[in-house]
Amino acid sequence: MWWTRKKTPKVVESYAPEREAELAEPPHRNAFLMVALGGAAVAAFGIAGMRSIFAPVFFALVLTICVHPLRTTLEQRGVPRGIATGSVITAVVVLLGGFGWAFFLALGQFAALLPQYGPQLTAFVTSLASSLSTLGFGPEQINDFISGFDPTRLVSFFTDILGSVAGLTTSVVIVLTMLILMAMDAAFIPTLFKQLGASKPLVVKSMNTYASGVRRYMVVTTVLGAAQGLVNWAALAILGIPGAALWGMLSFLCSFIPNIGYFIAIIPPLIFGLLTGGWPMVIAVVIVYGVINGIIQSVIQPRVVGGAVSLSQSITFFSVLFWALLIGPIGAILAIPLSLLVRAMLIDSNPAAWWWRPVIGDLDETKQLMKEEDSEIKAARVRRKADKRLNGTPSTSAG
Repeated sequence: MWWTRKKTPKVVESYAPEREAELAEPPHRNAFLMVALGGAAVAAFGIAGMRSIFAPVFFALVLTICVHPLRTTLEQRGVPRGIATGSVITAVVVLLGGFGWAFFLALGQFAALLPQYGPQLTAFVTSLASSLSTLGFGPEQINDFISGFDPTRLVSFFTDILGSVAGLTTSVVIVLTMLILMAMDAAFIPTLFKQLGASKPLVVKSMNTYASGVRRYMVVTTVLGAAQGLVNWAALAILGIPGAALWGMLSFLCSFIPNIGYFIAIIPPLIFGLLTGGWPMVIAVVIVYGVINGIIQSVIQPRVVGGAVSLSQSITFFSVLFWALLIGPIGAILAIPLSLLVRAMLIDSNPAAWWWRPVIGDLDETKQLMKEEDSEIKAARVRRKADKRLNGTPSTSAG
């Protein structure tokens, strides 16, 4: 009977050796992961809620990091720390003042330029609407599109930006105040890092690496972006595109936005090129911007920046979208420094998390392994071809 049968012992599942490492993981790993994701979500919402403070403070931090070598150079030459601090603050204020003057001058130029081409823009939108009708869009949708387009709205928009100085006062005050305070506090950083080096060497190393990486990235991007803007300005002026200086400034600003900055900067020259010279001018602008962008951002910048960033293209693009959503347009410009700070705090300062570096873009060792694999594959292919010529059959030992 069934109750007199002997129960057969349950077969214990034998785990493969490669699963032993997974079994050795600490318990409740999934719970820790969910808690970490929840904490990241709370931190993201908190940053988004205080974006009006967070963005200018972090911007001041990036500026302080970039000009810190000026302080160390002056102090090494015997300049008192107070004078070195004042020199750093003065340099940053002069740079910000010059940039702000050029930016507002460009906005004013755009506000004066756009009304001159209002009829051409309206005619272009009308022709675009007729093209949309051939693609199957209904008359109501096309009429809404035409009625919603008004070039004067763009003029009033940029005029409001020029007149909203009071709205920018808070951010400017925060940036300048934090620059002064951070410049004063930066005098203690070298000694503080020596003090913490004995007990927290990895944290000190990760912060130094972060500072040098941000400094190299921002300085190189600024220099190459300025060169890119000047070359674009000259090229557009030669082509006869209206507002060439304005689009050069836009190209410089967009050089700080990885991956998508090029596509943002090229749109206005394309539109005004189409209005002034038709499709041949559009093709000329695409070629000029493509060549300049390809040489500077795809050839020169990676060689100069080197491994200072070490973020994959996917993560870089996601960082631009993520930080722009959290703290506004300035987040797209500061996306790389912000992402590098997150990596420094969570990965670089934690030996248990170092395995994440190749995953997120530090591919030096991975590329070396790929080269070795490619060499082995190439050597095996050569052996197979040689064996096939000699014996007429591929070698079975070629692997």
